[in-house]
Amino acid sequence: MPEHHEGGCLCGAQRYALSSLPQRVTYCTCHFCQKMTGTPMNALCVLQQDAFALTSGAPRSYTHVSEGSGKPLHLKSCPTCATTTHVHLERFPGIVGVMLGTLDNPDCFERSPETARYIFADCAQAGTVLPAGFAVFAGPAIDADGAPQVSVVHDTHWKVT
Repeated sequence: MPEHHEGGCLCGAQRYALSSLPQRVTYCTCHFCQKMTGTPMNALCVLQQDAFALTSGAPRSYTHVSEGSGKPLHLKSCPTCATTTHVHLERFPGIVGVMLGTLDNPDCFERSPETARYIFADCAQAGTVLPAGFAVFAGPAIDADGAPQVSVVHDTHWKVT
């Protein structure tokens, strides 16, 4: 039986369904994600676009050009409560990023060093703690030219100073 998970915005007007588990979870501490979420870190489930379907509501779209890649990001949010539920990144066609906290059950899949990573650690706010054993990238995991970057895996939890 295929996976099926649902989620939506704070007021319930916008709903979506996932037909597969995410390929990974990316925790991002870049300045854009801090501004966009109002928190020190964004948690984003990454999956194939065809595994994501809106089931109700029509999201509002805001386009922002990434300072890193120069490519547009299309943030989708509820026009009523303003919850950002997902994002399309032109840099990665066919992929959708779903805000982890908008899933009805955000614990519906395992987060482990094999399935999750931390990016833009150089932008993390002081006091942010990154867990031991996970790949941590100083900037993006893939640079603007498409080259994979090198990560660090800390033996102990790492506190940004």
